[in-house]
Amino acid sequence: MKAFVEDFGVTIRQLREDKGWSQEELAERSDLNRSYVGEIERGRVIPSIVTAQKLATALGISMVGLLMHCEQLDRSRLARRIDLATIAC
Repeated sequence: MKAFVEDFGVTIRQLREDKGWSQEELAERSDLNRSYVGEIERGRVIPSIVTAQKLATALGISMVGLLMHCEQLDRSRLARRIDLATIAC
């Protein structure tokens, strides 16, 4: 669960940075507090579904698209672990 929360935060940060937005700008566009957006990006809080939808809408992505980004991060992490384990053997 912790890895998913961290992946969600990384995804939010990447999508925000791709738009060239500050945390404050994303917070304003999603009607959230800037410090709360920072906590989400650092994986320190678990946002509600409503909050996730606000962020997705502000970022111009569907909830499905947002979750797919998270899934891609998880798969990348797993692939790196497999590669490292293969090299170690």
